[in-house]
Amino acid sequence: MKPHLPLLLLTCALFAIHAEDIKIDWDKARELHQRAQRGEKLSPDDQKYYEEAQRQFNKPGGPGAPGGQPGQPGKQDPPPPAPTNLVPLTELTTPYQGQDGGLYGAGKNDPPAELAARAKNAVAQIHPLDAQGKPATTGGKIVLMSIGMSNTTQEFSAFKAIADADPRKSPSTVIVDGAQGGQTAQIWSTQDRPWDEAARRIQAAGLTPAQVQVLWIKEANAGPSAGWPAETDRLRDDIKKLITRAREKYPNVKLIFLSSRIYAGYATTRLNPEPYAYEGAFAMRAIIKDQPTTADSPVILWGPYLWTNGEKGRALDDLKWLRTDCGPDGTHPSETGRKKVATLLLDFFTKTPYAQPWFVKQG
Repeated sequence: MKPHLPLLLLTCALFAIHAEDIKIDWDKARELHQRAQRGEKLSPDDQKYYEEAQRQFNKPGGPGAPGGQPGQPGKQDPPPPAPTNLVPLTELTTPYQGQDGGLYGAGKNDPPAELAARAKNAVAQIHPLDAQGKPATTGGKIVLMSIGMSNTTQEFSAFKAIADADPRKSPSTVIVDGAQGGQTAQIWSTQDRPWDEAARRIQAAGLTPAQVQVLWIKEANAGPSAGWPAETDRLRDDIKKLITRAREKYPNVKLIFLSSRIYAGYATTRLNPEPYAYEGAFAMRAIIKDQPTTADSPVILWGPYLWTNGEKGRALDDLKWLRTDCGPDGTHPSETGRKKVATLLLDFFTKTPYAQPWFVKQG
């Protein structure tokens, strides 16, 4: 039986459509990229368009590949293959670039006694505050706020959603996502724009900077290329400057928790591939080790450690990072990746002795 002519023509047309890439409006693609980096959830149609734009951008001959179309931004070589022998800092026993293991060094994943004592003292000073930053027996708030880049806002907004719905969370603790897409450590340390946006978000929540008492900072710098230790040192110095600015903006901050990047072994761009994502942990550790110890200084501790070598898992909690946990660029988390970080954050703030007293509802 011969196929019906209109059906045959339609079938041929569909094959022709799939055989040739759809024409991408790069201004639209850029706008979708900015929305995705801010942590916004795209509609199914927009998400499909965004993923197709990324595919065309990075394919051989595309605008993001070597020899790509002139005039398109972001043209770059793909990152080198990720090292396969990296070991989570929490279980590192053979020195890496001369650095020992353990979140706090010397193979230790808990803060040393002196730092732990300072942290407990800081926890004891965290109380609900009114808009002027004065202790308030009724109506006062404890603000836990994030500072960081696109990954940070995507992950922290997912955490806020599950934490706000968790009956364990204290009603006095308010979670504010201050992290913003594209706002790297270098930008936070030198520019006013992200701080102004964070202030707007605090105000939109009906709060004031004087009520911010706890920060979660997860940062990186875009396009690192100078290798070890230059990029780690640069990240360390930028975050130190960021923390100095945070102390000026939020005079009542008592605790700062740091986290380094998620696994980046699936990265298709040089935005922040391995081993830079892994090495960021050493910058965080150096900040904690070198922190000021004056009476008015906030105490800086590790937050949840988010890195593991892809599907290998780790002894700490068998966390794995799968390809499906990352978005099309292999650098930003997918919905499942955001949920993994959100779950780690909730577990951390409900269980660690440096957060549980003020994060969890008492009595």
